[in-house]
Amino acid sequence: MTLRIPKAELPAEIRESLLKQFGAVPEPFEVTAHNPKVAQDSTDLGSKVGQWDMADEGLKIFAHMAVAAQVGCSWCLDINYFQALHKDLDLAKASQVPRWRESEAFTPLERDVLEYAEAMTSTPPTVTDDLYASLLDRLGPAALVELTAAIGFANLSTRNNTAHGITSQGFSDACGIPLAAGTRTPGATTTAP
Repeated sequence: MTLRIPKAELPAEIRESLLKQFGAVPEPFEVTAHNPKVAQDSTDLGSKVGQWDMADEGLKIFAHMAVAAQVGCSWCLDINYFQALHKDLDLAKASQVPRWRESEAFTPLERDVLEYAEAMTSTPPTVTDDLYASLLDRLGPAALVELTAAIGFANLSTRNNTAHGITSQGFSDACGIPLAAGTRTPGATTTAP
């Protein structure tokens, strides 16, 4: 897939800042920069989501990757795997998120979080009372509210990126362990790249 809209020209100081932070200018920012308010608000929201601290960071990253695998957003898989590296998460485990149902790498809680992320992503959502109650019991209200909002943000990001034709930029190449190929799951519309 190729970009469906050309990249916007960015001011030099913004380009330099993004290069320092990521080593490359993230294409989602270059695309949304056509509308500076959307670009700024999206960046601010993503930054705020990243500052939430009631839910385990690894669970949130893995959940975002599960959403990305289900929606087919290779860019989100790519950047979240890169984030896993920088958050010192288990990269062997992170690499298995696109095929988590077949992998033995995940704990029961992680498996339920990945199932929850997929259930929230399905249209219509397929979250069950039992799954929700189980997560509420193990995570507590504050962490589950945060996890749910983070998964909602993941859906916003992945669906925006795929609609614009944004694909992986190779951020995950630094991780050293390739991402596993995705598999179809019930309700999924696509698989990982």
